[in-house]
Amino acid sequence: QALTGKGLRARIEGRALLLGNLKLMQENNIVVADAARREIQALQAAGKTLMLVAADGKLWGALGLADTLRANVGDTMRALKASGVQHTIMLTGDTARAAAAIANQAGLTDVRADLLPEDKLNVIRELKAEYGQVGMVGDGVNDAPALANATVGIAMGGAGTDVALETADVALMADDLSKLPFALALGRATRRVILENLAIALGVIALLIGATLTGAVSMGIAIVFHEGSTLVVVGNALRLLNVRARREPEISNDGHG
Repeated sequence: QALTGKGLRARIEGRALLLGNLKLMQENNIVVADAARREIQALQAAGKTLMLVAADGKLWGALGLADTLRANVGDTMRALKASGVQHTIMLTGDTARAAAAIANQAGLTDVRADLLPEDKLNVIRELKAEYGQVGMVGDGVNDAPALANATVGIAMGGAGTDVALETADVALMADDLSKLPFALALGRATRRVILENLAIALGVIALLIGATLTGAVSMGIAIVFHEGSTLVVVGNALRLLNVRARREPEISNDGHG
């Protein structure tokens, strides 16, 4: 049985097993001896994510897991900052020390740790109240409520769970954060082209209506100009095909920009 934000509960060969964080152990009255606490504190001080194992009401051991950043994460964060993203904040269920270690390596501006799914949702609401527009990137069940509440929810398509993919507004088709700056650039370029095309279409229509009513051009000429303007709009939209060529080389998969 998965216990959201805490760990797992199972029964194997008649034994009741628990695998999870310290909060799960405390809720199930698992006694943690002083020697074990010292080991736990040493793991946490090293920036490790702690996983405790208990069986039949007794603590069996502790595991310290360390997240390894991909080589291009630092480049991705710098590219986002260069594109105008002022705040990059990590929301995680990991301990504060483990989260801080990852945040420092990635170059994030802030980190919120020890969060349950509802806590992530509350943080997103706070950030929206403070900053207005908030994007959320996630891939798991725990991220789904926050993804749904963000201004733009972005799911990692390669590793994302079904609920995260269904909840998000955008899905990156590969499990690659370096696609994020490109997605942002493409979104901004698309918005700009839409506004330009609306201005072109409405402007041409307004001019042709005025010219036709005053007799400056015939109806046939007006139709030709109108159809010609649609080609201009299509040609302008095709410029979006160049966004990948201009933007994506800024991020390399080997960690070098």
